[in-house]
Amino acid sequence: MSRRIALVTAREALALDPDMPPLLAAFTATGCEVDTPCWDDPAVDWAGFDAAVLRSTWDYVPRAAEFRAFVDRVSRLTRLHNPPARVAWSLDKHYLADLASAGVPTVPTRFVEPGDAAAAALRAFLTRGAPQATAEATIGAASEYVVKPAIGAGSKDAARYRANSADDRARALEHLAALLAAGRSAMLQPYLASVDADGETAMVYLDGRLSHAIRKGPLLAPGAGFVEGLFAVEDIRPREPGKDEGRVAKAAFNAIPGSPPLYARVDLVRDCENAPVVLELELVEPSLFLEHGPGAA
Repeated sequence: MSRRIALVTAREALALDPDMPPLLAAFTATGCEVDTPCWDDPAVDWAGFDAAVLRSTWDYVPRAAEFRAFVDRVSRLTRLHNPPARVAWSLDKHYLADLASAGVPTVPTRFVEPGDAAAAALRAFLTRGAPQATAEATIGAASEYVVKPAIGAGSKDAARYRANSADDRARALEHLAALLAAGRSAMLQPYLASVDADGETAMVYLDGRLSHAIRKGPLLAPGAGFVEGLFAVEDIRPREPGKDEGRVAKAAFNAIPGSPPLYARVDLVRDCENAPVVLELELVEPSLFLEHGPGAA
């Protein structure tokens, strides 16, 4: 009897997901019956699947509470990957504080919460000095910084600003205040200049093991507007990661609560001292860039 597998997506995302064709082919080759239901389709009989795998549910951000409820509900009807506890932890980038507390090098991040004073938080962040613990980070030696939501995907609602520009500071304050007014936690991070030259290194783990790595080109251009659509278009190429990147990615993977997830992606950048630090650790619906990993699908 063949197993029924749901590769969970979203209406707008299905045609945009380059991982879906190789996954469909791989599952079919093993004799599975596979479908691509949308997470918010009320007609889907989730109990009819032997397992559901979150793949490209990229429109969940404006409906994060609804998506959490969906994850909890479906996990009671079938086996869900990744499981609800991992999804909830990775959905909100406050996990960077958990990683930092566990000794994993991360991009210094100051979290600003709804109810906080946006102007005071931005002023404190822009005070020059050495980066401190994640919760109290400053811009440090960086000349630019990023404002983005703690729950976000595809670089939406994220923007890059110059530290020495009064105009940029006014725009950044407006951006930060708008996120807080919408009830969204926000993040302030130094923009690490290495990204412009070297991009990010994304390390993909499948079934507990490192599968492959890719280079992601820079996404946030100075002065650019917010991303339209589900995500920003990325420049993706294969990359052989450095040994130091491998050590940091493994430390981040080992810090994930619970048993190893079915899939994970660790995004790294290099800081002003050329040391790799974690920018994101994706366990919800990350692109896995399967075409760049022979046999990965």
